Amino acid sequence: MQDKLVSRDRECDELQRCLESDRSEFVIISGRRRIGKTYLIDKFFNYKYDFTFVGEHNTPASVQIQNFMRAIKRHSKRRQPKAGTWYDAFNALEDYLETLPSDRKKVIFIDEMPWMDTQRSNFVNALETFWNGWGNRRTDIMLIATGSATSWMADKIEANQGGLHARVTCNLHLSPFNLHETEEYLRQRNCRWDRYQILQCYMIFGGVPFYLSLLNTSDSLAQNIDRLFFADGAHLKGEFDELYNALFSNADTYISIVKLLSENKSGLTREDIAKATGLEGSFLSKILKNLERCDFVTRLSHFGSKTRGSIFRLTDFFTLFYYKFIESNNAKDERWWSNNMDSRSVSAWMGLSFELVCLAHHRQIKAALGIAGVGTAISSWRSKADSDKNMPGFQIDMIIERADRIIHLCEMKFSTDRYAITDNYEMKLRERMGLFRMATKTRKTLVITFVTTYGVVDGKHKSIVHSEVTMDDLFKS
Repeated sequence: MQDKLVSRDRECDELQRCLESDRSEFVIISGRRRIGKTYLIDKFFNYKYDFTFVGEHNTPASVQIQNFMRAIKRHSKRRQPKAGTWYDAFNALEDYLETLPSDRKKVIFIDEMPWMDTQRSNFVNALETFWNGWGNRRTDIMLIATGSATSWMADKIEANQGGLHARVTCNLHLSPFNLHETEEYLRQRNCRWDRYQILQCYMIFGGVPFYLSLLNTSDSLAQNIDRLFFADGAHLKGEFDELYNALFSNADTYISIVKLLSENKSGLTREDIAKATGLEGSFLSKILKNLERCDFVTRLSHFGSKTRGSIFRLTDFFTLFYYKFIESNNAKDERWWSNNMDSRSVSAWMGLSFELVCLAHHRQIKAALGIAGVGTAISSWRSKADSDKNMPGFQIDMIIERADRIIHLCEMKFSTDRYAITDNYEMKLRERMGLFRMATKTRKTLVITFVTTYGVVDGKHKSIVHSEVTMDDLFKS
C-alpha cells in the first residue's frame, strides 16, 4: 500500500475547506468500487474520527443497527441503550457527539452508506431527521458519506426531493487515475517498467488504484497478469461478478448491457441498445446514466448533433479485458497470457484499448496539439453504407472540432515501433476525409492527426499527417 496520496489534490483541498468552514458540512464522496474513496478519507484524517462506521452488504437492518450502537460505545467508551430503529441509533449518536468539545469540528465518517439502506429500514428518513433536526443547525459537524453504489448516492442523497434536498454542501466524485497519475503511483511503488508497459497495464486495469496495488512491480507485467487472472486461485478471477453485484441491485440487467457493448466495439446508440435488450423508457435511461456515473460507459456525441444519435461505448478497461480473455477462457494454462501475448487476438485488443486510452486523455491530446486554450468539442462519426448514393460505411472514433473552424480527424494506432503509413492506407485516409466532408457538408478545414505510441515513420506518405501526438504526450498531467 502506498504511503502517501497520489493525485486527489482537488479533493483534499475541498475536505480542508469543509473542515475549516464556519458551518456544518455534509460531504458525499462517490465513485466506482476499488477507486480509493475510503483510503482518501483515512489518509486525509490520519484515521482519526469522532465517529466512524462501515455499512455491510446484504446485512439486515437489525444487525447493522446493533453494530452501529457498538461503534458508538467504542468511540464514547460508555454503555449504550438498545436501539430498535435507525431513529434510535442516530439519537444515540447525537447524545454522544454533544459530549464532545464545542470548539472544533466533529468528524463523522460513514463508509458504504448505500448498504445501510436496506428494505423497509427507514434509514434515509432517519438520516434526514438527524441532519435537518440536529446536525445542520449546528456549525461544528462534518458528516462524510461514501458509497460505491454511485446511483444510490446520486438519487437518495444528492437529488433527494425530501428532507435532504439541497443539504449536501460538498459533492466529490473520484474518477480512475489518468496515465500520469498511474505512472506516479507505480513509481512510488518502485516500479521500473517503461511507459510502453505502463500503457499496456492501463489497458487492463485502467486507473483503478486497488487493482494497481495488487501488482508485484519486481515482476514483469506479463507475470502479473498470469498471477492475477490465470493462476490457480487468481485474485481477480472472480472480481467481475463481485464488482457489478456490489454496485447495482439488479446487476444482471446492467451486465446484459455491458456485455452487449463489449460485443460492439464501436459503440451503440440508445435505440440500438433498446432494440437488442428490450429495455426502454426511463428504466433504460437510468441504467445507462448509472453506468456513466460509475465510469463504465462513456457517451460520445455524434458529430453535428449535441443530443440525438449519441453513441455509448464500454470504456471500463477491466470489464473489456474480462469479456475478451477471461469469461470464456477454459484453458488450464496458468501462464496463458505469457504464452499468448503475441497472438492476433491480443494485438487486436490492444488496438481497441489504445483508442479508449486516447478518448480518456483528450485533454492531453489537446495540450500536445497546442490547443488547450481553444474551445473544442469531442465527438465521433458513424455512417452506414448507402448503395443509392454509392457511399460505403465508415466511422471515425475521435473528432476534435475547434472553435477556430478546424476539425481534427484522429487516427489512433498502437504499435511496438514508429507507425508506417502505406500507399493503401494513405488512399483510405484521403477517401474517408472526402466522404466525411460530403456526408456532413462541413466547410471547416479538415486535418488528419495521428496519435501513436512512438510517432509516424518519415516518408512520402507522412504528408497526409497534419499533426502528431505520441504516447509520452498522453502521460503528461
